[in-house]
Amino acid sequence: MQHRNILTSHGINRTRRRLLAAGALAAGGGALGASSFCRAFADRTALPLTQLRYGQVQLLIGPLARQARENHELVLNLNEDSLLRPFRIRAGMAAPGQDMGGWYDTYAFAPGATFGQWISALARHYAITGDPPTRAKVRRLVRAYAQTVDRNGKFYQNNRFPSYTYDKLAGGLIDARTLTHDDAALAALARSTEAAMPYLPPHAIARNEHAQPGEDFSQHAWDESYTIPENQFFAWHLTGDRRHRELAERFLYDDFFKPLAEGENVLPGKHAYSHVNALSSAAQAYLSLGAPLYLRAAKNGFSMIAAQSYATGGWGPDEHFVAPGSGALGASLAEQHKSFETPCGAYAHFKLTRYLLRITRDAAYGDSMERVLYNTVLGATPLQPDGRAFYYSDYTREATKTFHPDRWPCCSGTLPMIAADYSVSTAFTDRDGIYVNLYVPAQMSWQQAGTRCQLRIETEYPYAGAIHMALDLPGERTFTVNLRIPAWAQGASLYVNGQRETRDWQPGTFAALRRAWRARDVIELELPLPLRLERVDAEHPDTVALLCGPLVLMRLLDDGDAATAPLARESWLAAARAEKSGHEWQVAGVDRAIRLRPFIDIGAERYSAYQDLRPRMAGVRRT
Repeated sequence: MQHRNILTSHGINRTRRRLLAAGALAAGGGALGASSFCRAFADRTALPLTQLRYGQVQLLIGPLARQARENHELVLNLNEDSLLRPFRIRAGMAAPGQDMGGWYDTYAFAPGATFGQWISALARHYAITGDPPTRAKVRRLVRAYAQTVDRNGKFYQNNRFPSYTYDKLAGGLIDARTLTHDDAALAALARSTEAAMPYLPPHAIARNEHAQPGEDFSQHAWDESYTIPENQFFAWHLTGDRRHRELAERFLYDDFFKPLAEGENVLPGKHAYSHVNALSSAAQAYLSLGAPLYLRAAKNGFSMIAAQSYATGGWGPDEHFVAPGSGALGASLAEQHKSFETPCGAYAHFKLTRYLLRITRDAAYGDSMERVLYNTVLGATPLQPDGRAFYYSDYTREATKTFHPDRWPCCSGTLPMIAADYSVSTAFTDRDGIYVNLYVPAQMSWQQAGTRCQLRIETEYPYAGAIHMALDLPGERTFTVNLRIPAWAQGASLYVNGQRETRDWQPGTFAALRRAWRARDVIELELPLPLRLERVDAEHPDTVALLCGPLVLMRLLDDGDAATAPLARESWLAAARAEKSGHEWQVAGVDRAIRLRPFIDIGAERYSAYQDLRPRMAGVRRT
């Protein structure tokens, strides 16, 4: 039986904890009290949406399913002795197998740091596929890892990243328990926590990115202790062990969260990925503790990030947030090839937007998730068996897709996880029906008032605007199907069994279709895919990206071609689909035809994400 997910992305052991709807209420031991939960969710209609379990959504043939399958197979085939080698050597044990190289090795930059993430990825892919070898591998790795854990925490001695590594290990062990039902993972989690605690800082502290080589690692120079609370709240709900709640509260990054909650932008200069990850801890703190401050911090932080994002949805050039009004985003296009830390950033972005969508039901979070999906992570070059990993998306004027110079960097851990999480980002439910968030080829099933319902999506979106959905259920049941209408989709139309729904569907909202549904009912959604231009920032008004629906269309650069010749706004907006290709556009009527493709369809070609507009004449109003 697969885990039930009500509060977290991991599920909760219902024999240990009692839950009131989406909130965590302790059966004992002082968890969220009923009164604080009721204050947080005074209106039952405001209860968070329920996330479907991994196995409830099956991706059909398409790029998401392909990326998920590639990553599942790669991690499943990683050599187990090599994975365990850093832990065994540091524990003084015999360590067969070969070093993996790169960041992962025993005394390298981040030894074993992605081990916990790969456990999580395997557990999640098992929950989706039910593949016995995947479950067996998780169980072997958990037991072999547990043998390396000693009370003195040898693994964490002289380790740059004790908080980071422990956090990822905790997440992996939680997933191993909830998704593969391995009780040994709980014992390993308890031992890991005991071993790591002496090496964790007293509270959440900022990264010291100016640390010098050889500096005492106990100063936690590059560590990310402020991301710990999310998994500790999960562990508390799972085990009932109050020690995990105490760790979660101890590492809540209030020096960051409190000013954000008050509307103060404290993002500039901070490491981008890890601080977006920290905002998921704020969202989980709100759900676990009922404290509105943390929800305000998560919402305000996201709004500030969105305001300094590229058209792709990516953010953080050179892994750092920029100052508002500085023009730094546009300036980065000149020579900053590290435009967006893609698999890690997309993973954190998906988590945060999933929380906020569930809590607020605001379609804007789904729009943002969709843009990041199609313009960043889905276009990542596949992770290679030798550890070469796609790390940065490049948005410079003459960009290429490349691997990180070091093998097995952090993005090699997050890419397999986000590929599994496509399933749980697709749709959500509440007592009244289902919310369809991502329009991807998929089949999903859920219980509606005790009745098993299925919804199948068939589409070529976002290359085409037609989305076909078919329902299957026994008999007749009344519920609501909520469909996200993107903010750019002015003039969307809906049909049920061939009959047009005559209401005007407001862009940027969920369209609610409530009726008595029957088996084989068909819903057809038509989303217009307009071409539009978005400037990179206010300080560079003539530097724009061309979008078609959610897709950023990037200019292909032929040999000797450079993306320097500015064109009139009207020329870019007149781009048309290339003949015999639904995945390429062309700008005609210029000296040389300009070819455009989405990021997902670019391989080894040179490209430019942003283009220059020919300046308007003085006195002409800019729109």
